[in-house]
Amino acid sequence: MAKELFTKEQQQQIVAAVKEAELNTSGEIKVHIDNKCKEDVLDRAAFIFDKLEMQKTELRNGVLIYLAVADKKLAILGDAGINQKVADNFWDSTRDFMINKFKDGQFTEGLAGGIKLAGEQLKQHFPYQSDDVNELSDDISFGE
Repeated sequence: MAKELFTKEQQQQIVAAVKEAELNTSGEIKVHIDNKCKEDVLDRAAFIFDKLEMQKTELRNGVLIYLAVADKKLAILGDAGINQKVADNFWDSTRDFMINKFKDGQFTEGLAGGIKLAGEQLKQHFPYQSDDVNELSDDISFGE
């Protein structure tokens, strides 16, 4: 199971990073971790995005960080509201940061740092609003 790839403390670090990142933006960040990804990583991320109903945020500003640990696959997928406002390479620096950490075996640090970077980038286009509601759970979702 993918859930066993991270200790409870590491999972708490990742969730804390999501909460911290969302303090600065109305955007919603979700992390999904699989052990393996047997298909194209973007196809799998799109499937998970839909399964988690991330497209139901009011501003369509959800971001999925998808990681398949054993297969070393990563995708960052933004919803339509984000994609309408940003360049195609918007997530490249976040992805590159995470990959560099992963290469050093620092999965928790890579995820937490990537989440914080994503929050900073989202803040530019979706600043925090005083009436903001947390529309998606901050908990990590896990697959197989």
